[in-house]
Amino acid sequence: MLTKIRAVVFDLDGLMFDTEALFHKVAGEMLAVRGKIFTDELMQAMIGRRAADAGHAFKTLAGLDEPVEELLKEVRSRFQAELDSAVHPSPGLFALLAHLEARNIPRGVATSSRREYADTLLRSHGLRDYFSFVLGSEDVSIGKPDPEIYRKATGRLGVLPEETLVLEDSPAGLEAAKRAGAFAVGVPHAHSPAERMTHADLIVDRLDSPALFSRIDHGPTV
Repeated sequence: MLTKIRAVVFDLDGLMFDTEALFHKVAGEMLAVRGKIFTDELMQAMIGRRAADAGHAFKTLAGLDEPVEELLKEVRSRFQAELDSAVHPSPGLFALLAHLEARNIPRGVATSSRREYADTLLRSHGLRDYFSFVLGSEDVSIGKPDPEIYRKATGRLGVLPEETLVLEDSPAGLEAAKRAGAFAVGVPHAHSPAERMTHADLIVDRLDSPALFSRIDHGPTV
């Protein structure tokens, strides 16, 4: 018998918003002007991880000589220039939030991005008030796939890890959720396919999936 879900924690980038597509475009453009190609190996090494960790992977795997700080500065500048026009809420997000709100299920955000960026993105789409807190990269000493951020999130929500459902789009995030003891749900997209989500307890194609709603409401999926 599966444990009843008493709280839900959301990842941010790639899960609630299609930011990974914009990041892929920006990183590809950065490497193109340097005569290099942004490979799938590079994307997989970076997705779901804190900027510092992703930046080191970017520099090393792409064979770049520039300091990580300078590379991250350029990524942020290119990304922010297109953020307002290129990024949109993921399909089913509003329906899921309404479903959780109607059932008085508390919600939090645990992201590898910085808290200020996450707050700004959520507020710009009228979503910040759906969440009781946002945990960002500066709130942990070790980033995903370490479970620290999800252990902190369950503590903030006042529930046991096994009573918490975590929504993630990256293998690193799903591993972090599972290591924290939560029920891990993977939501694949073009840059994070389902076959890489080996730590997921459940994989759904959208945030308003009937299988996800069933797990939240009743326990076992159908």
